[in-house]
Amino acid sequence: MELPRFLLGDNTNNPEDIFVIHTDFPRFIINLKDDEIELWDDLEGADEEELSIQVAQFIEEASEFYDAEMEKYSES
Repeated sequence: MELPRFLLGDNTNNPEDIFVIHTDFPRFIINLKDDEIELWDDLEGADEEELSIQVAQFIEEASEFYDAEMEKYSES
């Protein structure tokens, strides 16, 4: 099975939170409410400067994905 790069997630226990799951390496979940990221992959030995640049890009891409998905929902 080929997974999409991003997936939306929510939880009724946390109704204010909006989660986007990134399925490519490095896999992570981001909570768009506060931009908190939980990484699932071990990034030991990763360049910290490059990682911080990637994380900033991931936050932007996750937000763009969410906005595009919400626009599609409002159109239907």
